[in-house]
Amino acid sequence: MGVLGRRIKSAETQRSQPHTWAQSLASRHDMGGFSIWYIIIGIGVLALLFIPMSMLLGVRYDYTLIVVALGGTLLGILNGVLGSFAVLRRQSLLGDALSHAALPGVCVAFLFFGRDMGALLIGAGISSLLGVWFIRILTQTTRLKQDVAMGIILTSWFALGVALLTYIQSLQTASQAGLDHFIFGQAAAIRLGDVVLVAMVGGVCLMVVIAFWKELKLMTFDLEFAQANGYPVRFLDAILSLLVVIAIVLGLQLAGVILMVGLLIAPGVAARQWTRNMAQMLTLAGIFGGFAGGAGAVISGLDKNLPTGALIIVVAVIIVFVSICVAPERGFIWTWRKRQADAKHINGGGHVAD
Repeated sequence: MGVLGRRIKSAETQRSQPHTWAQSLASRHDMGGFSIWYIIIGIGVLALLFIPMSMLLGVRYDYTLIVVALGGTLLGILNGVLGSFAVLRRQSLLGDALSHAALPGVCVAFLFFGRDMGALLIGAGISSLLGVWFIRILTQTTRLKQDVAMGIILTSWFALGVALLTYIQSLQTASQAGLDHFIFGQAAAIRLGDVVLVAMVGGVCLMVVIAFWKELKLMTFDLEFAQANGYPVRFLDAILSLLVVIAIVLGLQLAGVILMVGLLIAPGVAARQWTRNMAQMLTLAGIFGGFAGGAGAVISGLDKNLPTGALIIVVAVIIVFVSICVAPERGFIWTWRKRQADAKHINGGGHVAD
C-alpha cells in the first residue's frame, strides 16, 4: 500500500472511531488556549449586562459607588496578576501573612503622624516588608519550613497590631475613630485621588512584571535551574515580594487585613483551572479579579449596610467555585463526563460476538 493509501485508511479509521464530548472539548482546550477567548468574551458580556440588571434591582450609580467600583476593579486586576505568582509558587499563605503584618505598621504610623492616609499606608508597607524579612531569617537560619515561618509572623504581627489598636482606642481623642476599619476595610472612604494612585502604582507594578517576565517565569517554575544559570534569584524574589506588599497595602482600605488575602489568591486559583499557559493565567486572573472587584462594589450598593470588601471576596469565591466545577480537564463536571464517556466506550467495545 502506498503513502496515499495509508493516509486514506488512517483518515477513515479516525472517522470511524467515536468522537466523545470529552475528547472534543479536550482538543479545543489544547489548541493554544483558544477557549480562553470565550471566557474573556463571556466575562465582558456579563459585565455589560450586570449594570442594567443592578439598576433594575435598585442600585443607584452615584459618585461614591462609581469611585469605589472603579477602585475595586483596578485593585482586583492588580491583585489577580500578582497573586497568580503566589498561587503557582505554592505561597498562598504569604499574602495572608503580609496582610496581617501590615496592621502594627498602621497603628505605629498613627501614633506618630495621626490619621494621615499616606503615612498610614507607608507604615503598613514597612511593617509588611519587615514581615517578609523575618520570614526569610526564620527559614534561612533555622530548620523551620516556610509555611511554619509564615504562620508565626502572621499570628505574632497581627496580635501586636490588635494590642496597639486596643491601646489607641483607649486614648481620649477623637482622631482614632475609624482606625479599626483597616481590619475589615472601609470602601466608602475611598476617594478619586486614591483611585488615581492605585492606577498609577498598579501600572508601574505591571510594567515591572513585564520587564522581568522571563526571569520571574523561570524562577516560578524551576528555582534551582534559575540559580544554576546565574539568575539573581534573591533579587527577583525580593522584587516579587515588594510587588505583593504594594498590592496588599493599596487594597487595605478596600478589603482590610483579614479579607485581603482572598482578593490576592482567589483570581489566580480560578484562572489556574482554565489554562496551563502562564501568560493566559495571569490575563484571566486579572480579568476575574477586576470583575470581582467591580461586581462586589456594585452589589454593596443595594444597601448601605452591605460590606463592600466582603462582597468582593464572595464574588471572587463564586468565580473560583464555578471554575472548579466547569473548567475543561480540571473541573468536576468535565471529569465526570469524561469518566462516563470512557466507561461507555470501554463497555461498548468489550462485547464478544456470539
